[in-house]
Amino acid sequence: MSGHSKWATTKHKKAVIDAKRGKLFAKLIKNIEVAARVGGGDPAGNPTLYDAIQKAKKSSVPNDNIDRALKRGSGADGGGTDYVTIMYEAYGPAGVAILIECLTDNRNRAVSDVRVGVTRNGGTMADGGSVQRLFARKGVVVVPKEQAGRVVSEDDLLEATLDAGPEDVSDEGDTFEVLSDANDLVHVREAIQAAELDYDSAEVAFMASFSQPVDNADQARTLFRIIDALEDSDDVQNVYSNEELSDDIAAELDSDD
Repeated sequence: MSGHSKWATTKHKKAVIDAKRGKLFAKLIKNIEVAARVGGGDPAGNPTLYDAIQKAKKSSVPNDNIDRALKRGSGADGGGTDYVTIMYEAYGPAGVAILIECLTDNRNRAVSDVRVGVTRNGGTMADGGSVQRLFARKGVVVVPKEQAGRVVSEDDLLEATLDAGPEDVSDEGDTFEVLSDANDLVHVREAIQAAELDYDSAEVAFMASFSQPVDNADQARTLFRIIDALEDSDDVQNVYSNEELSDDIAAELDSDD
């Protein structure tokens, strides 16, 4: 889950995913393996695993790959890898804050990949805590607007989730994002399911407390080069940033394609 602007979420991120589907599959599989190791291999009793599997299926990860990850994570295979989560922090052009979440079995490789991805593309590494304090952990459920012959409205989602404690519903083009406290994620997701609404993903993500304007298209291009380089690393699971693009700059970047 990225913390980019709406334009970046709906256009840039999708383009990156389409171009790097193999890497995306590997990262989704890693999430399943780790969730199964931490909370057990039964999705019914492990909400984090349940949602990791849902996201993988929605991204067209083959069922065989999902099953193998479950077996590795739960120990049924006797294999599996010990992964650790590490957070790195950086700044991009125009003072944009970048938070980099890694899931790795090799700390030295991860920090090297992150440092190279940031510094070689025009960014700078930040002191620990200087960027992370600008982000808060939130539950994020992504709900498609069009599903099963109906169009879901913001009012539908608000009504469905009212008792589960959502903090906000934001319009992201083809989807809605339902934000909540991280501890309320499962309640919100279950309320959406109880209303017989489909959802694309439900996960805990880092959301920026404020947006940083990017004043020109060259700065935006530099920022996305940094993000692309980071997301190309096998150890990087998520990249969150707080840029805000004007419609004019978004249109100029659109014309690059």
